[in-house]
Amino acid sequence: MLSYPHNTKLRKPVFRIMGTRRKSRELTMQMLFQGDLGKQTPDEVRKLFWASVDDVDPETRGFAEDLHRVATTRQEEIDALIETHAQNWRIERMPVVDRNLIRAAVAEMLGFPNTPAAIIINESLEVARRYAAPESIHFLNGVLDAIARDLLKQRLA
Repeated sequence: MLSYPHNTKLRKPVFRIMGTRRKSRELTMQMLFQGDLGKQTPDEVRKLFWASVDDVDPETRGFAEDLHRVATTRQEEIDALIETHAQNWRIERMPVVDRNLIRAAVAEMLGFPNTPAAIIINESLEVARRYAAPESIHFLNGVLDAIARDLLKQRLA
């Protein structure tokens, strides 16, 4: 979709290739990936990450920051959920992209419970198609679906 920004004098077209939320989810996964591989604190990640990214609108950045904050502050809880539902997989043995995609999705399930889990899972799988190995898609779907069902049971109990 082609749109024109309303707050610039030049009125250059801006191409919106993906939705704001999907872009936020992608950026969140990238920040988690950076922190995971670089062994950086969440504050270091945010500072370095945003210094290297161009042209992110405030809404996209804000949602990415919110997801990253939930993922990092609740990482122990999120990792415990992943370990419980990823049968025969320890989190440190998972591919880095996979574990951070799952962390971002679970953070959204926990931090934004009004967003339907099916949307979070589908959007995560779309991001995975860009960054993860093709054979990871079924694994990610299975783990996220199991976590979503468990969280739903907990909410209804």
